[in-house]
Amino acid sequence: MKYKTKRKREIETLVGETKNYSIKDAVTLLKQCPKVKFDESVEVSLKLGVDPKKADQQVRGTVSLPHGTGKKITVLVFARGEKIKEALDAGADYAGYEEYIEKVKEGWTDFNAVIAMPDTMREVGKLGKILGPRGLMPTPKAGTVTNEVGKAVSEIKQGKIEYKIDKNALMNTVIGKLSFSPEKLEENLLTLLKAVQKAKPSSAKGIYMQSVALASTMGPGLKLDIQSLSM
Repeated sequence: MKYKTKRKREIETLVGETKNYSIKDAVTLLKQCPKVKFDESVEVSLKLGVDPKKADQQVRGTVSLPHGTGKKITVLVFARGEKIKEALDAGADYAGYEEYIEKVKEGWTDFNAVIAMPDTMREVGKLGKILGPRGLMPTPKAGTVTNEVGKAVSEIKQGKIEYKIDKNALMNTVIGKLSFSPEKLEENLLTLLKAVQKAKPSSAKGIYMQSVALASTMGPGLKLDIQSLSM
């Protein structure tokens, strides 16, 4: 018999039988779980009724969460000339060109968002093997390849995130911290869901948003009642 920790047993007692929750009830339940020593992230998992193998059924985009994710975002901008100052004035943590190209080539990845000017992409593109697997490669579709570096930095710092499905049509996205109020988490979640709903491919058939679940870093996954989410 597989051993269950005291914490896991307490969580199973709290959750009880499987059911669908309103977001408020789900957050309340996650907050009641035995505490850990850090502020857990809250993540939403979506299952969409699309075929990721079809190019016209990819679901990917960006959205600005009204309350951010609660995570400190460190931004690197590949820029030249006056655009370096524009990026730094907007809040970028690092901005430059050749020196940062070399640093990344050497394995430096102390950042979690990357913006690049179009005229830097010839060299930035060569960093794909390092940035790609970490989901850090800038793309025009995500608004991270742009000449408006100041605007892009501000949006990311203020809570703009990228969402996309994987090969199984699943999407996992952090929408905040467990310390957020239920109201803030609900507003962030609904903002994301509305964006995903708007991004529905015209060729998708049947039920589009098939399931929505909420979980904290160390907590259980709780399935939400989609009908209770006013999108």
